[in-house]
Amino acid sequence: MCGIVFIKTPAFYEYHLKICDRFLDRVCYSDRSVFLIFLERTAGNALLLVLVLAGGLHPACLPLPAVVLLYRSYTFGGTLAILFSVYAFPGAVVAFVLYLPIHLLVDVALLLAAGTSVCRAFCFSFCAGDWKELLCDFLAFLALLVLICLLETVLLLALFHPLGNLL
Repeated sequence: MCGIVFIKTPAFYEYHLKICDRFLDRVCYSDRSVFLIFLERTAGNALLLVLVLAGGLHPACLPLPAVVLLYRSYTFGGTLAILFSVYAFPGAVVAFVLYLPIHLLVDVALLLAAGTSVCRAFCFSFCAGDWKELLCDFLAFLALLVLICLLETVLLLALFHPLGNLL
């Protein structure tokens, strides 16, 4: 909601417009390889996952997952407002077919990881067993994010990119 509310402010409007332009130019209507887009989007989501799971290292780190999720929700609302108001029908198609489902699926994965971090924060003791559990959680959530990015790649290939942009 904050992204939608603050979209009327010129500084926030320009920021969200830039995000939307990048998304449309570099992801949806790009001539680049969808495999390269898949790798970039997976790496970006993996970085967010690392930040969210880092919140489970100590109770003092617990604001980190909240900051990541609040920023994602802020940009989500603003981006949706721009897609619908500036880009009209083509923006609505991109929003409903690609942006909204993929963003929400990534948010669900990050929320699950944040819940795991909150549960771990008060009992993490920096011993080998705790690091192993953290690594296993990271790999499990990373696999989920890879599947989500793969779904995004299939949607990009099927709906927005010509078949020649596979590699």
